[in-house]
Amino acid sequence: MTHVVVVGAGQAGASLVAKLRAEGFSGAITLIGAEKVPPYQRPPLSKGYLLGDLAQERLYLRPLEFYADQDITLHLDTRVVAIDRAAKTVTLTGEKVLAYDVLVLTTGAHPRTLPAAIGGMLDGVYAMRVLADADAIAPEMVAGRQVLIVGGGYIGLEAAAVAAKRGLRVTLVEMADRILQRVAAPQTSDYFRTLHRSHGVTIREGVGLDRLLGDTRVTGARLTDGTELAADFAIVGVGITPATILADSAGLLVGNGITTDIQGRTSDPHIWAAGDCASCIFHDTPIRLESVGNAIDQAEAVALNIMGRDLPYQPKPWFWSDQYDCKLQIAGLNIGYTDVYTRMGDTPGVQSHWYYRGADLLAVDAMNDPRNYMIGKRLIEAGRSPAPALITDPATDMKALLAA
Repeated sequence: MTHVVVVGAGQAGASLVAKLRAEGFSGAITLIGAEKVPPYQRPPLSKGYLLGDLAQERLYLRPLEFYADQDITLHLDTRVVAIDRAAKTVTLTGEKVLAYDVLVLTTGAHPRTLPAAIGGMLDGVYAMRVLADADAIAPEMVAGRQVLIVGGGYIGLEAAAVAAKRGLRVTLVEMADRILQRVAAPQTSDYFRTLHRSHGVTIREGVGLDRLLGDTRVTGARLTDGTELAADFAIVGVGITPATILADSAGLLVGNGITTDIQGRTSDPHIWAAGDCASCIFHDTPIRLESVGNAIDQAEAVALNIMGRDLPYQPKPWFWSDQYDCKLQIAGLNIGYTDVYTRMGDTPGVQSHWYYRGADLLAVDAMNDPRNYMIGKRLIEAGRSPAPALITDPATDMKALLAA
């Protein structure tokens, strides 16, 4: 009987084992997770869960009983410390050894942290990646307190939105020239800067963190321009790095994440990878996508290929972020864009930004505009690029572009 061992019980790992069973795989399945709780949704941690709107059980991707019902062995609070490729075994904490026929790495990613030399290890300094992070931050969210957010990406902005809604005084520091600089056009940065400032958030762009202040617990921060800020606690959102140590130590090929072929197989034919830890092929180029959509789709493709379907994985990138009463939805990848065109909605706060490289549509950022998000997504996936003049013309019937 074939034994599939999956290392990493996040969105990708949970999606993969469920897909195997749904497609009729009858071999043994073992899912190994480092956390004490069953696989859960991560995006709500910095949104509804931190706001107190979601109970922990509502985060779970499936009830705990699902795994037993599907004859999936679930090891929680367990880490894999070594892979022996020759023997086809993994060693778990406690020196337990499991044999595998097929091994899948869905190890996810780790948040980048600040160096200890600049105060990164002080008490009251938090990342936002796993359930334990949100649980640690929640008691700090007391109205009237001061929080420093380091990093103006989506995680930092989502944390800032929650803190502002909870009545805290929020300062966000971004060392780049603008928030969201790595992932979005200036137009999208402008939209969210205005949104956050309207909720009382102080945003400092183009200035870095020199160091956090405090002896054992953070009390403030000194910025690179010499400014000193008081802070009761700090949340650091400066990106993530793929969790590749296990793969690297096993001698697998690692680049930007664990290197995989178009089917999701690593440099070892018996080992596959999916999710935030793994690369994939997009338009003939190796990339790594950090998104729920990719974690699900890539994992399910790997599950099918483990069963011999021999299917190429073709990413269809999409992302989202919730901040205050704004839902941002993103379709496509804006890498290499040359122009951005704005389509305004009929009501304030509704608009979409359309990224083009020359005449080719690459991506869409849609703010409170789900209809145009879906239209943009379908156009991009079909390889169709309407003339920008049609996008910006308020008289254009956008749905008609799908049939044009």
